[in-house]
Amino acid sequence: MNFFWSPNPFLCPERLLKIGWSDKKEAATLDPDGLARLMAQVRPRLHRYCTRMVGSAFEGEDVVQDALASAIQALPTAGEIQHPEGWLLRIAHNAALDALRRRKRQGFAESDETLSNLADHGAQADARVAATASLAHFLHLSTIQRSSVVLTDVLGYSLTETAAILSVSLAAVKAALHRGRARLRELVDAPDDLKPSLAEADRERLRAYADRFNARDFDALRDLLSEEVRLDLVNRTRLAGRKDVSVYFTRYEQSFGCSLTPGCAENRPVLMARDPNVSSADIAYVILLDWVEDRIVAIRDFRYAPYVVESLTVQIV
Repeated sequence: MNFFWSPNPFLCPERLLKIGWSDKKEAATLDPDGLARLMAQVRPRLHRYCTRMVGSAFEGEDVVQDALASAIQALPTAGEIQHPEGWLLRIAHNAALDALRRRKRQGFAESDETLSNLADHGAQADARVAATASLAHFLHLSTIQRSSVVLTDVLGYSLTETAAILSVSLAAVKAALHRGRARLRELVDAPDDLKPSLAEADRERLRAYADRFNARDFDALRDLLSEEVRLDLVNRTRLAGRKDVSVYFTRYEQSFGCSLTPGCAENRPVLMARDPNVSSADIAYVILLDWVEDRIVAIRDFRYAPYVVESLTVQIV
C-alpha cells in the first residue's frame, strides 16, 4: 500500500493546463483530464476564497473538496464552458453558500445598487486591508460583501469577472465592495485582545506526540491509534482502521528531515511540520489530531495541501 510518495498528476506543475480567463478554444474542449489539471492549478485560489467565505482554513478545504466533486459530476452535462476558471469559482461559491446555510448563517441578500457608480480609487489600499484581515473579520460581512471583497481584493479578479462569477449585476458588486471594504477597515483597526488558548490535556497530548515523532519512535505512535482510527491525507488519500493507517507512519520513517512542533490555529490544537521535502518555510504544513481519551481516532495531515497554511494564524504553545 505505497500511497505516501506515489506520483500525483494533480501536483505536477509541468502538466498543468494553461486555460486563461478568455481562452475560448480550450474552454470548448475541456475534458476530464483537462479538468483535473485545471483543478490542480486553481485549487489554492479556490481554498483562499472558500476559507474566507466560511471563516476557517480547515472547513474551507472541506468546501473545496465538495466543489471539486460537484465540478466532476457536472462536467458531462455542462456543455461549452467559456471560462473554466470562472466556472470552477462559481461552483466553489455555491458550495460555500451551502456550507453557510448548513451553519444557519445569514443568506445571500443585498440588492441595494445606490452605490453603483462609485469610483474605485482605494482599491490598492483596500486590497492590503483584505490581505491582512483575519478569517473572523470576513464573517462580519454579509455574504455578497464577503464574496465581492475576496474575489477582487484577495484574488485579483476584475469587477466584471466578479459579477460574472457571482451571477449578479456590476452595480451590486460595486455596492457590496464599497460597504465590505469600509466594514473591514473598521474591524482591522479595532483592538483584538483575544488570545488563543488550549486545554492543558491538549497541550500534553501534542507535546507527547511531537516528542515521539521527533525521536522517530513511530512504534509508540502506532500504539496510540484506536482500532477505528481514520486518516485523511488531504488531497491524496483516505484510510480507515489501525492496520491500514499504521502505514502512514512507515512513510514518515522513510522520509528524513520532518519535525513537529505543538501549536494552536483557529483555537484548535495543531502540529506544525517543518519539512524541507515540502517547503523551506518554518511551517510547511499542519496536522490535526482527534482523540478519545488517550487514543487517536482521526488524523488529518495537510502535507499535500500546503496552501492551507497561507490562511492560518498559527502560534506555538
